[in-house]
Amino acid sequence: MNKFSNVGIRSNLLLLFSSSNPRLWTVSFGTYLTPSLLVRPVKTIIVHEKYRYPAHEYDIAVLQLAKRVDFTNAVHRVCLPDATERIPYNIDAVITGWGAMSETPNVLQEATVKLIDSTTCNRKEVYNGAITPGMICAGYLEGGVDSCQGDSGGPLVTPDTRNMWYLVGIVSWGDECAKPNKPGVYTRVTYFRDWITKYTGL
Repeated sequence: MNKFSNVGIRSNLLLLFSSSNPRLWTVSFGTYLTPSLLVRPVKTIIVHEKYRYPAHEYDIAVLQLAKRVDFTNAVHRVCLPDATERIPYNIDAVITGWGAMSETPNVLQEATVKLIDSTTCNRKEVYNGAITPGMICAGYLEGGVDSCQGDSGGPLVTPDTRNMWYLVGIVSWGDECAKPNKPGVYTRVTYFRDWITKYTGL
């Protein structure tokens, strides 16, 4: 369980399909959007072979950076859970991103959400059976807190008892933002863990 990743893992592949040429992409690290603390060019993009736009399934890619990333007080690593790890529901998870607000923020935003079980998320009034095994829901059924446009590909993380942070989801899709009965939907990392290992060795 204590493996770490220097490889970027992305979701919302519509962004990549606008151009999957890695030379046109960079990855920014740190707390501020402008100026970024650290920028790295992308060397390789590997999109899941079963992803088909506009479907939401298999919404994952790995990015190999052209240069390594050194961790600092503002740039941290995150652990990848094992494929067999059972993530409990109704626990706190943290989302971060540059998503939609009244204005585009320059400081990385953070919010706490609850992990929601798939049975609840598949109820008729929620997502009516659209949640597949490769997805996980997080947010609040009453609405109010959510990831949003601009957060796509961002992390959904939870701490373990040692306060080590694990990537359990990747921002993928939802029905607008923070609406009642419409929590955020994330790519479930444990479901794709073997696929990640296949292409990264992690």
